[in-house]
Amino acid sequence: MEAVTKMQSPEKETRPELSTMSVQSVPTFPLRSTDEKAIPLIGFGTAEYPFGASRDTLKETIIEAIKLGYRHFDTAAIYQSEQPLGEAISDALRLGLIKSRDELFITSKLWCSDAHRDLVLPALHKTLKNLKLEYVDLYLIHWPLGLKPGKHDFPFKKEDMVPMDIKSVWEAMEECHDIGLTKSIGVSNFSCKKLETLLSSARIPPAVNQVEMSPMWQQKKLRKFCEEKGIVVEAYSPLGAKGTVWGTNQVMECDVLKEIAQAKGKSVAQVCLRWAYEQGVCVIVKSFNKERMNQNLDIFHWRLSDDELLKISQLPQCKGYPALEFVSDDGPFKSLQEFWDGEI
Repeated sequence: MEAVTKMQSPEKETRPELSTMSVQSVPTFPLRSTDEKAIPLIGFGTAEYPFGASRDTLKETIIEAIKLGYRHFDTAAIYQSEQPLGEAISDALRLGLIKSRDELFITSKLWCSDAHRDLVLPALHKTLKNLKLEYVDLYLIHWPLGLKPGKHDFPFKKEDMVPMDIKSVWEAMEECHDIGLTKSIGVSNFSCKKLETLLSSARIPPAVNQVEMSPMWQQKKLRKFCEEKGIVVEAYSPLGAKGTVWGTNQVMECDVLKEIAQAKGKSVAQVCLRWAYEQGVCVIVKSFNKERMNQNLDIFHWRLSDDELLKISQLPQCKGYPALEFVSDDGPFKSLQEFWDGEI
């Protein structure tokens, strides 16, 4: 495999390739792909459970996010948010909020029931139809697990779980890239071991691994592995996803983070996002509240001290979403240790 440049903290002067967007100066980082499309290091998440619950208001929320300066939007087939996102993009173009679709970075994900060699391309075509786009900037395998073809359900039936043939599914992802339907391809929720399996046969290495990451689940081992392989880490649930079925209150209620926030005159959320940014990762944020949406962008013109970073590095670690739904005595993964390959 060719040598790659490690992704360093965006704040370091040793990173001359860092560029900034004209709106809100959100930094970007080039992905390892033939197109080298730069990914904005803050993305706007569109998942809200039950999936589709905010469908009627999501379009207006996304338009508001574009007005505030968000240019990276994260969706997935299972979220039921692709169509509202597509409508918002169309309206943003019509209203002149953006000059062209190329100003946006759009990510979507392949759901488990489509994680079969012959279903990947049709699934992406459906995603593009929902989004009313000719291509996405990043297409991810959502989970390292297959489901019997047909339904797009979550939760799903345990008996529907089947092993995913990573090699053949990735070949289909590479085909999607080759024909221009996605600029970059990647994965989500992959452990080091599963990434190694993929890399052993991949013609195009994954550009991104989107995983749960927060001050309370720092993913140090996985981040080091991805850095060595030239894979950008994208952090979802950076605030712990409090109040969701896959979330935890432990991040927002952490006394250490509260103390740092008070000392900085910032919110706990801003401290979490700034910490993640200083780790050199891309962060997916999700708030449908305009004030908090704006605050989530205000993390670039201040920094955490070495002492504050040390305190955060010493926080006790606990995964917010263990993904018990993906484990079954009769399924491909019999335990959480097996599913996460010990990274839990």
